[in-house]
Amino acid sequence: MSPAGTSSTTAEAGTEPTTTANWPATSSPPSNRTSCCGELTRAWDNGKADLYAEANRLGGLFPFMGAPREGGSRNPVGVMVDPALFLVDAECEHDLPWKPICNPRVRLKGCAKQLDLASAHLCHFDPGMRATEARRITTLADHGRSALVGMDANSYPHRTADESVVLPDWEQVEDPVHYQHRTIERGGRRVSDTRPDEILSGGKPVFVDLGLHAATVLGQPGALAATASLKRTDQGPAQRIDRMYATPDLIPALLHFDVVATDEVREVSDHALLVARFDLAALRRILTPTR
Repeated sequence: MSPAGTSSTTAEAGTEPTTTANWPATSSPPSNRTSCCGELTRAWDNGKADLYAEANRLGGLFPFMGAPREGGSRNPVGVMVDPALFLVDAECEHDLPWKPICNPRVRLKGCAKQLDLASAHLCHFDPGMRATEARRITTLADHGRSALVGMDANSYPHRTADESVVLPDWEQVEDPVHYQHRTIERGGRRVSDTRPDEILSGGKPVFVDLGLHAATVLGQPGALAATASLKRTDQGPAQRIDRMYATPDLIPALLHFDVVATDEVREVSDHALLVARFDLAALRRILTPTR
């Protein structure tokens, strides 16, 4: 199973839950975690045997995965939840034309408020569909719900002045198909597609970009490192297309955000591993309503 463009949530008992993406197959992730995995290549085949094998290898996580759609991608997305830390209340699936969004609804044990976990892989070829998918993701935060989302956004962050990675110079990008897939028209010219990020975290923001918050508020500039592609060179320099978002209520619990692109990660994916660490006690307070 190739974990391309995945994300996950991990909670370490006592101090800090962690969120990870693309955990290398030869590594052991921390204990007590909720892993939100992204694109699970071929994991639907053979009775989802690879999915369950990976969940077992990670210490007995409970896996969720959306079913591939006829005419859509055969590489579904999924979420893995640690049953030692969370209770599962519901499994929601958002049926979209290219890939469904996998969305289990959980509760941190001992807490009353539910938490929506979601894994998404926005369409790689259609900017209009990516905007639709982003708007669908905003519904996870409707009615004051708390949500944590990991995704391969196949698009770019919109607060470019705060970013450490410069957006592609499309005159220098060799791949014409990539140019068509990743640009939109604005003001009579083609520019990098930042609409999904604008929808999720711009204007009156529904979500907060965890990497951006870690860099600009927590003083962790490495959180803005490029995530993909770690291998191709004909599509311009690597960009921060893999991102994690949380509803604003969860942000006070965020401790650290890492982008890991070691040789071990590169062996299994062309995307970096994202690791977000949260304070478990703070999360418990946030997810325990006072009234």
